[in-house]
Amino acid sequence: MIVVDTVVRVGIADMNIVSKGSSIRTSGLGSCIGVVLYDELIKLAGMVHVMLPHSSLGKEPSMNLAKYADTGVDELVRQLRERGAKVERLKCKMAGGAQMFQFKSKSDVMRIGPRNAEAVKEALLKHRVPIIAEDLGGNKGRTIEFFTSTGILHVRTVNEETREL
Repeated sequence: MIVVDTVVRVGIADMNIVSKGSSIRTSGLGSCIGVVLYDELIKLAGMVHVMLPHSSLGKEPSMNLAKYADTGVDELVRQLRERGAKVERLKCKMAGGAQMFQFKSKSDVMRIGPRNAEAVKEALLKHRVPIIAEDLGGNKGRTIEFFTSTGILHVRTVNEETREL
């Protein structure tokens, strides 16, 4: 049992940052991806709940940076650096990217989960952030919680055992 001071929740198309002694959690990960970036040395972690692969898909007048893989990862890196994280120490754990519905069409447009995963990996590569662990794909929803004290990501998948990454 991991004891935490505070559990910070991250909504859909949202992001937040926690420090030592806290955990950060998001639910509702179907095709969305929960991306956790953390600096183990200073026990600082951030999470972004990415809905769509690229900000070019956005049609809203004011951009929600957390909604898209490209802008969400960039913004999370920026905010972590502002709070003392070093980019060269950042690591990533992530989960989600499921294909929640089966479509007869082979069109790329309906492959949101896999496209989100590809876009997140591209954004991480740009910042040279290594992916330490991932639980991507499948066709079931997930809830994730990251613990700053241990660096462990708990992944609860619908109708399955909780996994630790």
